[in-house]
Amino acid sequence: MASRIDTSSLTTLHYVGIALAALSGVIHLVLGVGSLPTAFGVSFLVAAAGFAVGIAMVALNVRRRLAYLLGVPFVLGQIVIFGYTVIQGLNQLSPVAAADKLAQVALVAILVVLLGRE
Repeated sequence: MASRIDTSSLTTLHYVGIALAALSGVIHLVLGVGSLPTAFGVSFLVAAAGFAVGIAMVALNVRRRLAYLLGVPFVLGQIVIFGYTVIQGLNQLSPVAAADKLAQVALVAILVVLLGRE
């Protein structure tokens, strides 16, 4: 069975976006598994799945524009929710959380640029 990954149409910007999404996805996966069976753990696993689906859509060239379009509010929502939890004292800005949020801010910027190019 031949690979369906369409690397010929991926640019450096795509690869950086995939790496940032993978970083955030892995962080969410690890935190989610570590927090099961709580609702917090489940929500992190859902977020990890969202990043995985987005990466797959881009790598397989399946409705990439839709992936970019849905990715922006998906990632921004994660940033806003995290900020809210910090303000409410429910969460702390750890080095891992800081790396995740920086990756997410950069990912949003990349998604916006890719949207403009499509």
